[in-house]
Amino acid sequence: MPLPLSLIILARNEERNLPRLLASAADLASEILVVDSGSTDRTREIAVAAGARVISQDWLGMAQQRRFGLAQAAQPWALCLDCDEELSPELGQSIGEFFSRAELETTVGASCARKTWFLGRWITHGDWYPDRQLRLVRRVAATVSGRGGHDKIEVAGPVARLAGDLHHYSFADMADYLRKMNRFSDEHAAEARARGKRWSLAAAVTRPWWRFFRAYVLRRGFLDGFPGFWIAAATAFYTFVRHSRLYESGERS
Repeated sequence: MPLPLSLIILARNEERNLPRLLASAADLASEILVVDSGSTDRTREIAVAAGARVISQDWLGMAQQRRFGLAQAAQPWALCLDCDEELSPELGQSIGEFFSRAELETTVGASCARKTWFLGRWITHGDWYPDRQLRLVRRVAATVSGRGGHDKIEVAGPVARLAGDLHHYSFADMADYLRKMNRFSDEHAAEARARGKRWSLAAAVTRPWWRFFRAYVLRRGFLDGFPGFWIAAATAFYTFVRHSRLYESGERS
């Protein structure tokens, strides 16, 4: 039987990714809610065909859009997913088992590991794994924070751990990573300026080296072969770019 669960999906022009996500969660939730922010492709048609309730909402920002979806859901529990994700079979089974556990009455959420597909393989080390995510929450206990294109779901109370991975297809290729890096650095610079943060030479020089060492050595990114090296190096460069943007805008100590 479907679980007392609303699957909440934020979407815009996701006709390529949405079918994969919906297939991975088929028959799991009592409600599928797609919050669409102006799709011009077949996103809405695909969602309706899968039995989803589609609500139109202009883009408010990631955190605000997630809050809107949680407020519209009908079930006491919510599973919040993005269109570039899917449940692994083990994770889907683990979610079902979670609702039969005695601890269900005392917990307000459950987290899972997220595993990313990149350069033809699953990345299982470094900064990208296990990348634990809190996505299954009791709605009344959940809050969402964050700015720009990122959000963080939090709950006040005990959180269980689910078996299995949340599969993530975040970057199509290297070029896609680099395009998103520029956008994310813009958002980071805007947030830093809003907090009154100023550029630091020490941070711009030392943080990139630390991020590479942590990802590639301490978190064993080298076990992912060349993709692991590329991710560690790209993360270091992204860190350098983020810490340099305040210098560019004149926010200097």
